[in-house]
Amino acid sequence: MKDNILIIEDEIDIAKLIKVHLSELDLNCDICTQGDQALQQALTKDYQLILLDVMLPGISGLDICRQVRQEKPLQSIIMLTSKTSEIDRILGLELGADDYMTKPFSVRELQARVRSQLRRVHAVSAKNASEINSSKHEKIPVPAVEPAHTEQTNTSIGQLQIDHRFHQVTYKNKTINLTVTEFELIDFFCQHPDQVFSRAQLLDGVWGYHHNGYEHTVNSHINRLRSKLEEDCAEPKIIQTVWGVGYKLNSAGVMPSKAL
Repeated sequence: MKDNILIIEDEIDIAKLIKVHLSELDLNCDICTQGDQALQQALTKDYQLILLDVMLPGISGLDICRQVRQEKPLQSIIMLTSKTSEIDRILGLELGADDYMTKPFSVRELQARVRSQLRRVHAVSAKNASEINSSKHEKIPVPAVEPAHTEQTNTSIGQLQIDHRFHQVTYKNKTINLTVTEFELIDFFCQHPDQVFSRAQLLDGVWGYHHNGYEHTVNSHINRLRSKLEEDCAEPKIIQTVWGVGYKLNSAGVMPSKAL
């Protein structure tokens, strides 16, 4: 089945051009030019990805992003902003967008970003489908044969646990609600505890690409992770900044406190 993409863009010529280029990737694309209509369509229909312009008649793209993220936490969203509107890019990421692109953008970059997001969406869907299929057959007896390779389903560092089967993160026995990209970011850190990564390395490792000028993508997702994990975001103990280098997951920060 083809993936479904919702293009929310008030400039119809741009929207049609985006649709043409995404159709080259064998994707189904719907176009909405009005904010109110776009919000309703985003909430009532299933899309693997939403391309969302900031400036729209009616409801703004930022408001749409906020409401969609509240109703559909795992919805993949790429914000489209003007080259000079840095504040909109930052706000879009802080409100839950997975990524952003600045106009004008190249066809190759657009297609690369879309493919990157869809890979993560497919990975999450595959894990969920595998879990459902496993539940349906859990009563069927199977031979006790040791598999040659067992896929890792959990990662644990101290009180931080990642369950890949359910795509769920818990910290101090409390479930942390994360977007798909936030999950991928904390999972990446947990696979490399205490290792320092630059923004460029995180863009490569988590988003699957690196383009100069998109460091805000990393910064905003780090800030959102901190707001959900840290007791004091002003003095983070878990996701720490290594000045002049990048970020790391401090394994000591997620260890249980020693009783006095």
